[in-house]
Amino acid sequence: MFTLTLKAELEGVTNLRPDDSEDNPFWYMFKVQCTSCRETHNNYIGVNRFEMNEMSGSRGEANFVWRCKNCKERESTASIKEAPKAYERSEPPKVQKIIEFDCRGLEFVEFKPEGDWLADGIDSSTKFTEIDLTEGEWFDYDEKAGEEVSIKELTWEIKRS
Repeated sequence: MFTLTLKAELEGVTNLRPDDSEDNPFWYMFKVQCTSCRETHNNYIGVNRFEMNEMSGSRGEANFVWRCKNCKERESTASIKEAPKAYERSEPPKVQKIIEFDCRGLEFVEFKPEGDWLADGIDSSTKFTEIDLTEGEWFDYDEKAGEEVSIKELTWEIKRS
């Protein structure tokens, strides 16, 4: 099992989470490494929790099915175990689990936060949508609260659990 964790400085917002629903699935973007030959695939791959792919030999389904081009040894899979958890603002910021994967024959080694994220204003309950975290920070203004809000100092980690 692998867990994607986040540590971030949230100012004026909380409940940071991917915009992830069956109607609008979030694509988690990862670099993948084969556990047999240890080769890391050059490109990012996308995994979403609503797409199921058949595994060869009718052994079931997984969210992501992959075969390493180098060793062609066996089929590798990754499945998302449950819906993502929202990152709650804390002072000081602390590491929190976002989502968990069951990986077999592969490891996710790097995460890229592409896609839209959501957050809620702490005092105003303003709903912030289409948050872009690819630059490593985000700034906006909460009209109801009358103050600037931000997400900074993002640290993503993939941990074996």
